[in-house]
Amino acid sequence: MMKDSILKFPSTRLRRNRQSKWIRNLVEEHSLTSNDLIWPVFICEGKNKKEEIKSMPNVYRYSIDNLNEVRDIAESQNINLIALFPYTPEELKSNDGKEALNPENLVCKSIDQLSRSNKNFGLMCDVALDPYTDHGHDGLINDSGKILNDETNELLVKQALLYAECGADVIAPSDMMDGRIGLIRNQLEKNNFQDTLILSYAAKYASAMYSPFRDAVGSSSSLKSDKKTYQMNINNSDEAIREASMDISEGADILMVKPGISYLDIIYRIKHELNFPTFAYQVSGEYSLIKLAAEKGLVDEKAVVLEQLASFKRAGADAIITYFAPEVLKFIKLTE
Repeated sequence: MMKDSILKFPSTRLRRNRQSKWIRNLVEEHSLTSNDLIWPVFICEGKNKKEEIKSMPNVYRYSIDNLNEVRDIAESQNINLIALFPYTPEELKSNDGKEALNPENLVCKSIDQLSRSNKNFGLMCDVALDPYTDHGHDGLINDSGKILNDETNELLVKQALLYAECGADVIAPSDMMDGRIGLIRNQLEKNNFQDTLILSYAAKYASAMYSPFRDAVGSSSSLKSDKKTYQMNINNSDEAIREASMDISEGADILMVKPGISYLDIIYRIKHELNFPTFAYQVSGEYSLIKLAAEKGLVDEKAVVLEQLASFKRAGADAIITYFAPEVLKFIKLTE
C-alpha cells in the first residue's frame, strides 16, 4: 500500500483524475454491466395475468402463459439468470408444504415454459418451504412452534432434485437449515446432475426488509412468528464466515448474502476472506424504499439505483439479484 508520506500536495492532486468523463472512465476501479444482474420473477396461477404487486411498484406476478414477456425482456436486456418465485394459492398450502414436491407446481411449469424455446439465460429455483406452508415458515414446524431442521432437510432434498429434473440450472436453498447443502449436493451427484449449480443463501439475516417479498409470494398473512431461530442474527459478522465456510465444504458453488445494502461488510468479508464466488441480494424492502421515495420526488431513482449497485460491486459481489434488473441497462445507457 502506498505510504501517506508519498502523497503530498501540490505535486499530488487527486482531482486531476476526476476532471473529465474520459479520465474518470479510464481509472474507474469497478463497473456495472448487465453481466452482473439476476432478475427475480414472481409467477402465479391463471391465464393472461400480469398483476402488479402493490408493495413493489413496477414488479409483477406473471401467469405461465405470460412468461414469454419475461423471456423477451431478459434477452433484450442481456440478463444472464432469472430467479423464479411462486405465489401459491391458499388452497394449495399445507402444514407440511407438500405442494413444493408437486411436479406440476408453478415452478416446474414455469421451467418448462421458459425452456421451450432457445434462451440465453439460466433459470434459478428457490429451495425453501415458505411459499407452500400455511404457517409461512421455511421449514416444517412442530406443535410447540419449533422449526424442525433435519426433517425439513429431507423435503428440501426432494424439492431440489425435482427442480433439477425439470431443468433448473441453479438450485438456491434459501431456508437456512443446517446441513442442507451437503445433502442436496449428494443427491444431485447420485442422480447424474453433476452440472447443476448450488447457490447457497449462506448468510441470510433475519431482516426487517423482507415484507414486500412476503406479500409477493403470499406468505406474510400466514406468518405468525419471526424467523430468528434459523435466519442469522443481524448483529453478527463472524457467524457469517462460519456459515459460508460450512456451505463451501458441503459443495456450494456460489454464496449469497441477503439483504444487501446493510450488509456490505459481510459481502466484503466473505469475498475477501474466503475467495469464493459471492452474490448479493438487493431485497424487496430496499427496492420498494427507493421506488416510493422516487415517486415522491425525494430521490433520483436512476442515480440511487446505480449508486447502490455499485456499492455491492465495490464490496466484492460478483453479481446482484435485483428487481431493478430490467431497468438497469437503460439507466447505464443514460449515463454514458
